[in-house]
Amino acid sequence: MIQTVIATLFQVMVPLSIPVIAGAILGRFARLDTKPLLTLTLYYLSPAIILDTLMTARVSHSDISHTLAFSLLNLVMLWAIATSLSKPLHFQANEKAALVLVSSFTNSVNYGLPLVLLAFGKLGLEKASVYVVIQMVIVNTIGVYFAARSQFSIKNAVRSVFTLPAIYAAILALGLRSLHLSLPVGVAKGVSMIADAYSPVVMAILGAQIASVKIARYEWKSQPAFWTGMTVRLLISPAVAFVCISILQIKGILQSVLFVLACMPVAVNAGILAEKFNASPNIVSRCILWTTLVSFIILPFLIVVIK
Repeated sequence: MIQTVIATLFQVMVPLSIPVIAGAILGRFARLDTKPLLTLTLYYLSPAIILDTLMTARVSHSDISHTLAFSLLNLVMLWAIATSLSKPLHFQANEKAALVLVSSFTNSVNYGLPLVLLAFGKLGLEKASVYVVIQMVIVNTIGVYFAARSQFSIKNAVRSVFTLPAIYAAILALGLRSLHLSLPVGVAKGVSMIADAYSPVVMAILGAQIASVKIARYEWKSQPAFWTGMTVRLLISPAVAFVCISILQIKGILQSVLFVLACMPVAVNAGILAEKFNASPNIVSRCILWTTLVSFIILPFLIVVIK
């Protein structure tokens, strides 16, 4: 098994680490501004890879229903665990919100899609694309609610979902597929070219974001929330994902893909929501940093086990 883990490390994690390290160096020494790159990713690269993948994806109605059921069940279980842990530890409201964000939302887009592509190939990416679209909707609705219940507006949450170009790309792809239509050859090639640029760009952005995380001075009061979040995301979430997969009786490559995506480090979007709604952003940012770094060691083991 150790040999398989080492092989996975070199075949999957080392290629991913190169653009991450490059992005971290650029962020640290060249002061790379990630804001325009995030706009490029959100409005250019993400819609392209979603459209390109869904147009050719070999996904069935069963895959879609299983992925949706898994996403919701996994979310509810993690929310319940985070909430139940907050009470005996006497977390304040903002710390509880931070713990829920850290526990519930993973970096399935920036980190997950490139990882799945390397670990499971094109077929794995096709299965993952459905999960990613569902997560985009969940983060921009339920995620907002978790971050700031008092400021939550269903109307604004729904509106925020429909400001994401990737949603329209998914609707277009599903609509064309339902009508048994395809994109013109020239257009499809152009979209595919853009999609190919997705992985190296978003991994470099992730590296720059990691390098820019400011680690606050040691604050004893925030340590329990930080370590609880780390424990849930790194240790408890894989067990929860396995339970959800077992309950739903998901098999095959979809099982592997969903398990790995559910075990990814904390989502960058969780930090954005925490900053916007004052849900202990320092705790969330530190969890993003350390879960991402530790994931380069843990994920090879999980990939080998689930395979």
